[in-house]
Amino acid sequence: QVQLMESGGGLVQPGGSLRLSCAASGMVFRTYLMGWYRQAPGKQRELVTSITEDGHTNYLDSVKGRFTVSIDIPKNTVNLQMDRLKSEDTAIYYCHARDINSRREYWGQGTQVTVSS
Repeated sequence: QVQLMESGGGLVQPGGSLRLSCAASGMVFRTYLMGWYRQAPGKQRELVTSITEDGHTNYLDSVKGRFTVSIDIPKNTVNLQMDRLKSEDTAIYYCHARDINSRREYWGQGTQVTVSS
C-alpha cells in the first residue's frame, strides 16, 4: 500500500528557507509522477512542482527560481527546498504521487508552512 509522509513544515520569516521531505513507501518512483501541491486558506489546491524519476521537473511560475524539487532514490524521498519564501507561500503543502499506468493518485497528510514576520 502506497503511503506518503511529509515533514519539515513550520514558521519562517519572509526571505527565509524551509526544506520539506516526503517519505514514500509501498511504491517505486519509476512508475510514478511525484509532486507537491499546496492549499492556502480560502483557495483551491494548486500544483507547485512535479518530478519524474529521471529528474524532469515542472514548477508553478510564482515559485520558479526559489523552489527546488529533488528525488533521493536510495532513501525513497522527494524533497522540496524552498528559498526566499514570501507570505503568499503560506499554505498546507501536500506530497502527491500518481501512478503513470493506472493514474491512481495518493496524498500525504499535509504539512503547514507559514511565512510571517
